[in-house]
Amino acid sequence: MKGKLRLTLRGRHIWEGYSFVALWTIGFLVFMAIPLVRSLIYSLQDLKVSSGRLEATYIGLKNYRQAFTIDVEFMPILKDTMLKMGFQVPLILIFAMFSAILLNRPMKGRIFFRGVFFLPVIIAAGETLQKLTAQGAATLPIFQQYDMKSMLQDYIPLELLTPLLSMMDSLTLVMWGAGVPILILLAGLQTISPTLYEAAKCDGATPWENFWKITFPMIMPMLLVSTLFCIVDSFTSVMNKMMRFINTLVFNKFSYGYASAIGWIYFVFIFIVIGIVFAIFRNTSAMAKDRR
Repeated sequence: MKGKLRLTLRGRHIWEGYSFVALWTIGFLVFMAIPLVRSLIYSLQDLKVSSGRLEATYIGLKNYRQAFTIDVEFMPILKDTMLKMGFQVPLILIFAMFSAILLNRPMKGRIFFRGVFFLPVIIAAGETLQKLTAQGAATLPIFQQYDMKSMLQDYIPLELLTPLLSMMDSLTLVMWGAGVPILILLAGLQTISPTLYEAAKCDGATPWENFWKITFPMIMPMLLVSTLFCIVDSFTSVMNKMMRFINTLVFNKFSYGYASAIGWIYFVFIFIVIGIVFAIFRNTSAMAKDRR
């Protein structure tokens, strides 16, 4: 047929890629772009409610200077948020990796166990997670019942014992937050050809060597996606102190301009962390290719 549009294979792939991201791009421009620009403008202003309307006074970078030089709460909360993310994300990834490897093996009830690991993603979210946390369901009671800190501080330095107990106490949250990474890593494991393991077995490779020479390099892209998901999920969790701090500024103190400035500072820190993760995985991927 004359006039029919013919695309090459590469052109079809490009068209399909743009089609997949088109809906997200449209949604971002319609629902998020304008609020983001407005929040940036608000961060440079002093906003006060008068007669049901917001009156804006331009103050420049005063809100940003206040965050670092005047507000005594911001920096400790930011530090605590970063440390908590640094503890929880590696634990979630390690737990998700081992769980995905176990669930990828042929066994009875495999589909059931996959659903069990993903169930907390549906149940323990939003307001439900806040209620469960308030009731103590997100912590292990053994550490408080037996006063483990007092028992172990004579043998382990307090500087090491405190973060160690904090990590152990957050194991429940680690298991709750591993549902999506487990599915992502499981999908990556199922794309690895069994012939690679058969060839390695013929060469006398051990299971440990199979993991580091075949499994780990092959699922590196999925591990990057899981890491980014865990970081963003940790930074935007309802249990995040920084998110609660921003909500308090907006809904309790009505400091709209200052809350916008805090939000943008927080966004910059998240962006820096994600950039570091991309740099680490780029170097790790290059090393994995060299090993292969």
